Amino acid sequence: MAAPYTGRCVCGAVTATIKGEPLAVAQCWCRQCQKLAGGAATVNARFDLGDVEITGELASYGYTAASGNAYTQMFCPSCGNPVMAKTSGRPNARTFRLGFLDEGHGLKPTISIWLSEAPDWAVVDPAIDQHQEQPPIPPPAD
Repeated sequence: MAAPYTGRCVCGAVTATIKGEPLAVAQCWCRQCQKLAGGAATVNARFDLGDVEITGELASYGYTAASGNAYTQMFCPSCGNPVMAKTSGRPNARTFRLGFLDEGHGLKPTISIWLSEAPDWAVVDPAIDQHQEQPPIPPPAD
């Protein structure tokens, strides 16, 4: 499937419409993501902020990620469903958990990051790009 992508939280109070294609789709094995996912990696799609429209109220929690970036998780205050995140390292983007997006989106990871923190039982597709930590942020487009 191609854009637009839509998503909603479990209770339906927060919805999203994303009119552009993802900048990246990543599997993240950092310890913070493992905690958020209940033990495994998170799988996330990063979109340009200008392509994102959110309806509904969001709550948030911020922390400093292992990368050193300020990271803010945003979630539905009613059902607790993770909705999106923002990072100081990529201020013009928002990251959505693939599970928040509606069925049929067709997105899958093309990169796996923070493998240095992955448990020994982690399974990573050998066909995707792999990084032991956070990959470098690409330079701004001219």
